[in-house]
Amino acid sequence: MLAPVIVGVDGSEESLAATEWAAREAARRDRPLRLVHARNRQPRQETGEQSPAAQRYLARRSLRQAEERVRRTGLDVRLDDEQVEGPATAALLKSAAEADLLVLGSRGLSGFTGFLVGSVALGVVARAERPVVLVRAGEEAADEHLPGAGGGASVLTGYREVVLGIDLADPCDEVIEFAFEEARLRGARLKVVHAWRRLSPLGLAPGEIGLLSEPERAEEWLGFLTAVLQVWREKYPGVEVMETVTQGRPESVLVRAASGAGLLVVGRHLTERPAGPRTGPVAHAAIHHVGCPVAVVPHV
Repeated sequence: MLAPVIVGVDGSEESLAATEWAAREAARRDRPLRLVHARNRQPRQETGEQSPAAQRYLARRSLRQAEERVRRTGLDVRLDDEQVEGPATAALLKSAAEADLLVLGSRGLSGFTGFLVGSVALGVVARAERPVVLVRAGEEAADEHLPGAGGGASVLTGYREVVLGIDLADPCDEVIEFAFEEARLRGARLKVVHAWRRLSPLGLAPGEIGLLSEPERAEEWLGFLTAVLQVWREKYPGVEVMETVTQGRPESVLVRAASGAGLLVVGRHLTERPAGPRTGPVAHAAIHHVGCPVAVVPHV
């Protein structure tokens, strides 16, 4: 049995937008779609916990709303739903272990503030061992597509590009393959971005890349990127790839590069540190400040 695309639903607008995105993704992947609601998500401390009957009612209502949103898409996806017990983060992590992909909502803010990502979503992203996609409230099918002839929204045009943030010091096959596959499923261009930073020559051996001029360093990094991607170009010959190397802080470079994209893909180390799981600075910046859906792919 194929692992499903799973989406966490709670009745909020962001979770409904995530549900629609997950339905489209399930159709692209030819996977079943499972709606999951975690009961006892946020007990109301001031009035006591909701009764089990009230929790079941709210769960059923949230699932019905999500089911209706899926039906309105007109997509032919195999659909089921599930109510799970316990704190939302733990419940969703348990569900994610069975998923091909887990999709969650994030609440959009405006301007320079970025996007508000709740503690549940952050906790899941930081600990999940499967890819997690965060979708902002208001995301629609047309947002994945290029503008129409008159500049308006359309679902009949080609897909916007998929952007992959890559660290050439630690390129990860799982993250790269995820991005290539997402581009293939959409017939979209894949834009691969690496950010390099100016280094002090102190401590570098003669001839190392840090001693080159900035144009030479950029050319060297681009050569490294081309070499890393060569095997993936051969595996995915139908995917158009655009390689970009830019000097600057990776967080800032990636946020700018994702402007106008349909999907951003970043990686996250699975290794736990003494302080506990972390998303890492690049993934953290992406999920807070990038407007398009963000896929966080765990890797060792």
